[in-house]
Amino acid sequence: MEILQGVWEVIRSIFLNSGYAYFFTGDGVKNLVMILFAFLFLWLGIKKGFEPLLMIPIAFGMLLANLPFANLAVQYHDLQGFIDLLAGRLTDSAGKTLTPGLMDFLYFGVKAGIYPPLIFLGIGSMTDFTSLIARPSSFILGAAAQLGIFVAYLVAIVMGFSPLQAGSIAIIGGADGPTAIFVTSKLAPEMLGTIAVAAYSYMALVPVIQPPIMRALTTKKERSVVMGNLRPVSKLEKILFPIVITVVVSLLLPDAATLVGMLMLGNLLKESGRTERIAKAAQNELMNIITILLGLSVGATTSAQSFLNWNTIKIVALGFLAFGFGTAGGVLFGKLMYIFSKGKVNPLIGSAGVSAVPMAARVSQKVGAKENPANFLLMHAMGPNVSGVIGSAVAAGILLTLLG
Repeated sequence: MEILQGVWEVIRSIFLNSGYAYFFTGDGVKNLVMILFAFLFLWLGIKKGFEPLLMIPIAFGMLLANLPFANLAVQYHDLQGFIDLLAGRLTDSAGKTLTPGLMDFLYFGVKAGIYPPLIFLGIGSMTDFTSLIARPSSFILGAAAQLGIFVAYLVAIVMGFSPLQAGSIAIIGGADGPTAIFVTSKLAPEMLGTIAVAAYSYMALVPVIQPPIMRALTTKKERSVVMGNLRPVSKLEKILFPIVITVVVSLLLPDAATLVGMLMLGNLLKESGRTERIAKAAQNELMNIITILLGLSVGATTSAQSFLNWNTIKIVALGFLAFGFGTAGGVLFGKLMYIFSKGKVNPLIGSAGVSAVPMAARVSQKVGAKENPANFLLMHAMGPNVSGVIGSAVAAGILLTLLG
């Protein structure tokens, strides 16, 4: 009997000190809810294909962050916090000294502003700016689609968020995950996990959210417009474009130089014809590695304590508002171009002014082709689409300049 009692005590002790027992506590229930959320996002990424390259690492980071006692949640919000964590100066609610874990070190690349610009380098090396160069007026549509950012900012202020938090929430409207992460890590790092999940969720839902707005704001006649061929673009134009954009934007908004500069460097590597090897490395190896590190570390900020609150619901709602107004802004300016061009511009391409490349351009093509099977809008929509990438970086620079 004594042996059995001893074995029972050992088993009982192991269970009471395990994560399973923690789930039966008040805080443990919250962790369990977050683990269920992680399963949901994994299902969306794997089964439904919603932005899987980042949704799956973020969801798995969320799972790791909420495993009790695993020490895999990010435990600081700023660089001084990282220093204090390394020095053993941070404690939990019970007064226990916190020790740094794997995700704390990986998250340093987010907080120090390393990962998002490198993602932009990879995006630039994969992006063809030909459509934008051929029709520079596409810049207007890309700028108009940033309307949602500033509408959401004002609404967030009215709802009681601080200016820094409002700026971080508003950038969701740019439909650009790396930009949202970059801005939030600077302005409101405590909200990073929630904003990243919302941003990538809405990017994945572009084919669901945009078509109803596009149809509501346009007529059948407008949606059926067949646009003419784009003019040929020379090699010299393709090389000069990233250089000129970098100089012009960086001098105007120095805070946008990091994102715009990396985006344009990647594009220059692609178009120069002299750096094929490193252009491919930026497109593949570098992009893939940084995507894993970014997704995991951002997901690890979504601990139950920071994610399960009313602000999360407000952020998700404001993100939807920002995205909706961004789409509407692009379409409405597309209608103006339709009027001024005397019916030569299909306003549907304005919806591609959000930064979800190339998904938003494909949605413009799909909606246009549904009205007129002979319509081929993809290349025309790519102009506003890649302009939206630049526009979201510029909007980020404006927010950082005014609020940072």
